[in-house]
Amino acid sequence: MPSLSFFVESPHQRGCVYDLDVMGTKRSIVFVGLVFIVSSAFCFSQTPESTRQQIELHTQKAQAFLQAKKPDLAIPEFQAVVALDPGNVNALANLGVLLFFRGDYTEASPKLRAALSLQPNLPKIQVLLGMSEKRGGEPANALKDLEASFPLIEDKHLRVEAGMELIELYTASNDLDKAATIVTQLRQTDPENKEILYAAYRIHSDLAGEAMLTLSLVAPDSAQMRQIMAHEQARQGHDANAIAQFQKAIAIDPKLPGIHFELAELLANSQDIKTRDEAEAEYKAALAENRFDEKAQSKLGDVYTKQGNLQKAYDAYSQAVRLQPDDPDANFGLAKTLISMEQPAKALPVLERVVQLDPTNSAAHFRLSTLYREQGRTADAKHEVDEYKKYKEMKEKLQGIYKEMQVQPSVKSNDDQNER
Repeated sequence: MPSLSFFVESPHQRGCVYDLDVMGTKRSIVFVGLVFIVSSAFCFSQTPESTRQQIELHTQKAQAFLQAKKPDLAIPEFQAVVALDPGNVNALANLGVLLFFRGDYTEASPKLRAALSLQPNLPKIQVLLGMSEKRGGEPANALKDLEASFPLIEDKHLRVEAGMELIELYTASNDLDKAATIVTQLRQTDPENKEILYAAYRIHSDLAGEAMLTLSLVAPDSAQMRQIMAHEQARQGHDANAIAQFQKAIAIDPKLPGIHFELAELLANSQDIKTRDEAEAEYKAALAENRFDEKAQSKLGDVYTKQGNLQKAYDAYSQAVRLQPDDPDANFGLAKTLISMEQPAKALPVLERVVQLDPTNSAAHFRLSTLYREQGRTADAKHEVDEYKKYKEMKEKLQGIYKEMQVQPSVKSNDDQNER
């Protein structure tokens, strides 16, 4: 069975090699990632000898142009093949693909569609058809073809580009839930792609705004509406207003899931000592509602640490670690407490566990370097100091970005509260 592999330069993927298995069989790519293979038996079995020779000649010319990275010159050769043999899947697919990457979407779509009608099980051709239809002003057809082919695409670059096109179609029709599903899949495919991350931010921001608007219409006086208002105030750095909204939400529904913990977080971060002391009661209220609330248990350890009650802090952190052994904050709190209780030998493996769970915790690296230095492990200590400096600088840059955005980070970790 013939296979199609070609080198093209897309406006979005300059110099990328796209390897399309037109008939479902992948061949090895040689010659700088380029080879073009046509099965004579498949293409010419129903054609006269003279026509076969013409098709072979045009095909050879097309191959030579592709190998020379001159796709525009290969296009008329494939057009000639299609004129001689309208049912030639390879020529139709090649022609459609090359027209697509040249930006001739209205010309590419019929060729890709014709190839697909002759050989339906070509997901890469179908995904390019969907993208071509979308860019050529056929959103309904594009949605149908992209939805059918996107789940079958494994090539990273093609999958990302097709997924982004699908997201645009969904957002244009305000189908944010489907857009969110696709962007989640793309983040798994390419976790550090800035375009995907921005799309995720926009989609989830729009979903949040839509949910907030709907809630304000159906239940404007609800505890949940007050809870949303509190989050918005906190995000903008208006902690006092946020605390007031959380308190109003609790007055409406004291058993609202998570409400006591969220209020406690704001209280604990207050600059006012009296306000900060109120956090203990709220963390305890969260635990009264759910004794398995590991985060509340761990944050209660923070409260006891600030009060100087090491035994209570140790008990709280230990319980949190029992509930969730992989929580880096609870483990870090436990390690700091053990150090304060002059038990460095017990603290050491806990700190090593912390930097495994959260390598970005600069304070954990700093404390670990101190323990290593005390043990005479100079090289290990130096490594941890280097890690400390690296992540501390990174965190300072992030803080600068948040300050410029005039928003508050949603979560403050233990090392933000007391770095060393």
